[in-house]
Amino acid sequence: MRIFVTGASGWIGSATTAELRSAGHQVVGLARSDKSAAKLAALGAEVRRGDLDDLDGLRAAAADSDGVIHLGYKHDFTPAGMAEGARADGVAITTIGDALEGTGKPFVIASGVVGLAQGRFATEEDQPNPAAHPRSANAAATLAYADRGVRAAVVRFAPTVHGKGDYGFMAALVDIARRAGVSGYPADGANRWPAVHVTDAAALVRLVAEQAPAGTSWHAVAEEGVTTKDIAEAIGRALDLPVKSVPAEHFEWLAMFFAMDAPVSSELTRQTFDWKPTGPGLIADLDAGSYTS
Repeated sequence: MRIFVTGASGWIGSATTAELRSAGHQVVGLARSDKSAAKLAALGAEVRRGDLDDLDGLRAAAADSDGVIHLGYKHDFTPAGMAEGARADGVAITTIGDALEGTGKPFVIASGVVGLAQGRFATEEDQPNPAAHPRSANAAATLAYADRGVRAAVVRFAPTVHGKGDYGFMAALVDIARRAGVSGYPADGANRWPAVHVTDAAALVRLVAEQAPAGTSWHAVAEEGVTTKDIAEAIGRALDLPVKSVPAEHFEWLAMFFAMDAPVSSELTRQTFDWKPTGPGLIADLDAGSYTS
């Protein structure tokens, strides 16, 4: 397939581009900078210059493809930034979905698992409340294209898609620990944090684009819930810092997320696609120095 990928040079996107190319697909990657364009070219992708606000470009690229994987997002964790990111994402989804209407082509977007359930295992059958967060509404809007002749599907990623080069939540926790001189965990550290290695996440995105039925959601989760105490201890070992329970404010902007108990099942995803994660686990990545060297 000729697959148009937004966010193709990003953390998950670059791994997905490599995965698609290795499976024989042609990739057209959206690049907003010379650096991103060069990275995509090195991965063997065709480069299309533009960004998520270039709606005419998105529309044309989608129409010229055999399917779209939408991984691009404006990540800004300030309140105003999160609102803008969700707005731009929603407009991009509508633009791409409308361009694919009636074609039966795959349209795969990225979403998350955090907040699907509290204190129990969330499953693929759980659906977020669209009113709870704008990004949840965007996922629902994507799935609605299944009724308009698009093979729309959502991949819900674990909050940590880890590996060497990850600049997400784990990198932030390591930075906080360095500055504070202590690696902390909330309360008794028993709350659970799902994770997946970036190569395993990319493999699942490819499988969903190739095989997923319309109107379905899938979980890119290899470890259903690593305890926050285990994470803190691994960071402490890597940085040679003391480890202890700390108040919420220790985690700064991450406080709300890292205090959640959010175990997630991917059993249906594994069975449906014969998806078998093979990458290292989160603790192994932390112990190997992926975030500290």
